[in-house]
Amino acid sequence: MLRDAASRLRKEMIGMKDSCILITMQQKQTEWAWQWDKLSDDNLWLFTQWIEPNTMEDFRGKDVLDCGCGGGQHLQFIAKYCRSALGVDLNALESAKKRIGQFSNITLAEADIAGMDLKRIFDIVYSIGVLHHTDNPDNSFKNIARHAKPGGRVIVWVYSREGNALNRFVLEPIKSLIVRHLPRSVVLFMARIMTALLYIPIYTIYLLPLKWLPFYEYFDNWRKLSYERNVLNVFDKMNAPQTWFISEKQIRSWFDPKEFSEIHITPYKGVSWRGSGVKI
Repeated sequence: MLRDAASRLRKEMIGMKDSCILITMQQKQTEWAWQWDKLSDDNLWLFTQWIEPNTMEDFRGKDVLDCGCGGGQHLQFIAKYCRSALGVDLNALESAKKRIGQFSNITLAEADIAGMDLKRIFDIVYSIGVLHHTDNPDNSFKNIARHAKPGGRVIVWVYSREGNALNRFVLEPIKSLIVRHLPRSVVLFMARIMTALLYIPIYTIYLLPLKWLPFYEYFDNWRKLSYERNVLNVFDKMNAPQTWFISEKQIRSWFDPKEFSEIHITPYKGVSWRGSGVKI
């Protein structure tokens, strides 16, 4: 019975372009398709930490919307739990199709999360590591949040303004002046070299109890991840066409107590924010 319901939902979603408005406000960015064709994020434990205090069990039997699904990694994680899931992305659907094609309860749609009007609402709407790369994160959040039903949950993870001075004032200017103009293959090669070099301080000085060092908490994760996954960390920051860093005040404004209950906003590893709330 559940399989039949999922099949019906899948057929409905496949015809979605006839029943929803897929407005594109942001230009396509080929960098993302290139990234998710070459690299992958298969660490479930990272996803579970980014969505805390929510858990994988919260997806069980739910209709879910993944806003900015990229290569489909997170959809793959939730597939065995959710009733149905729709992954929306403007740039990397071909990579996502390869990853989630085996799941009958997962469907994809090409759309801009800032302008989409899907003409339906969901039990859970999440956006992991995406809003800070949109043209206007405030407007993007408002648009994804309106796709959550009353009593539905909205979950986001974004880069924080706090704790990211080096990225904001050093990496971002270098990226704008130099890296953005290089072939992606060259940028990936640079990311591999930088990742290897970063292991030197990470496994020496960053093993000391010097919590005042920049990225001290963040580099703790590096020691748990594979070299290839850390290459993705570096390349993602070098490859992104644009990045906004979200302040605590800004993310708290997204989860307005007049519109959400059960609000949880917490820092993650000193460089990002986790936010979630239930639509009133």
